[in-house]
Amino acid sequence: MTYRIFSRYAFCLLLMLLAACSSVQKTVASPPVSDWVARCADWDDWDKAGPPYRIYGNSYYVGTCGISAILITGDKGHILIDGATEAGADVIANNIRSLGFSLSDIKLLLQSHEHFDHVAGLARLQQLSGAKLLASAAAAPVLASGVVSSADPQAGMHKPFPPARVDGQVTAGTAVNLGDLSLMPIATPGHTPGALSWQWRSCEAGQCQVLVYADSLSPVSSDSYRFSEHLSYLNAYRAGLNKLAKLDCQVLLTPHPSASNMRTRLQSSDGLSDPQGCVSYADAVTGLLEQRLTKEKTSADK
Repeated sequence: MTYRIFSRYAFCLLLMLLAACSSVQKTVASPPVSDWVARCADWDDWDKAGPPYRIYGNSYYVGTCGISAILITGDKGHILIDGATEAGADVIANNIRSLGFSLSDIKLLLQSHEHFDHVAGLARLQQLSGAKLLASAAAAPVLASGVVSSADPQAGMHKPFPPARVDGQVTAGTAVNLGDLSLMPIATPGHTPGALSWQWRSCEAGQCQVLVYADSLSPVSSDSYRFSEHLSYLNAYRAGLNKLAKLDCQVLLTPHPSASNMRTRLQSSDGLSDPQGCVSYADAVTGLLEQRLTKEKTSADK
């Protein structure tokens, strides 16, 4: 009788240990950020391979030297935001593997904005991982066709990229959940119609930080496009910038690392932590937009 009780206790203890082991490995050792700083330069080549590093908690930088890709790991699988260029996709895949994660554990692919330098690699990463791709309503047809929308300020400027299978749509303000992961999409159109920024929480050593992957948002366009001639789009652009500035945001990340001075910040004593990061970024982009509108007005008055 005593043996049976002991055996049952041992069996239950084994089950508890197995369950614990299946859920605790949310973070892994990664190369120090100094390796990325040493390898990568400001505004570096889009396809140049650089080492991955842990941003904070279960969030990792797995992109190239010039284009960001963010991996967030969880108990029911992982989420990857952005896929870089076609060539960059394999850099991302290799970085994820080098961290010790399996590509097959990536369950969701997300996007920032629908230009080839950030999403052309998603088809390849989807093929490698089998993950589902979720996109905003405006970005979905672009990702599915590989052709930039005619409503995009940069329409006609880019060659088609490999189309991906879009498995679902993201609604701004409705969280994307996967196990213990929860990411909030924020509509930030301007650079593209379907652009999204993302907000989530990562924790380590009992401390949590709110991370924001803020879209590029720069007012870059074809020579013929005028933001001032598309008032509803311009209003949405400004509204997105206002939302971004008001977000809870301790760690700012951007699709182009140098757009948020990532390399310089990594070398500071605070690293990427900056409670004013989103405010400063939104203010800087707002200044660029106002300069662009002034230039358009001056051109129209001539």
